[in-house]
Amino acid sequence: MQNDPTASRSPQPVTEPDYRFTLANERTFLAWQRTSLGLLAASVAVLHFLPDGNGDFIAYTFGAGLGLLAVMSSAGGLLRWRRNDEAIRHDRPLPSPRLPVAVTVVLTGLGFVAVLSAVVLVG
Repeated sequence: MQNDPTASRSPQPVTEPDYRFTLANERTFLAWQRTSLGLLAASVAVLHFLPDGNGDFIAYTFGAGLGLLAVMSSAGGLLRWRRNDEAIRHDRPLPSPRLPVAVTVVLTGLGFVAVLSAVVLVG
């Protein structure tokens, strides 16, 4: 059986994993969706509540940044869920996460811009 050439070509069998792992993966996916909704709400709030006039560019920049981050979080959460589900079902190690790093970098950048904007507008 070891010399069978079709054995190496056959896909790795899919097994039904312990349901706790798939449910934990689903909870993580839903957490990313909640994060995305929060970021989207923040984007709408920034566009609605920041003053008109001198702050238009800043409001649109923050609103767009938070909106794009919401889209990235939502889509990235889905991709992460699918990659993790596939790894769990094929009994492979989980892929290294990239999404938390991306969200952190973008939020840190928006935070710096917010602080600088506050200093410039108030000062």
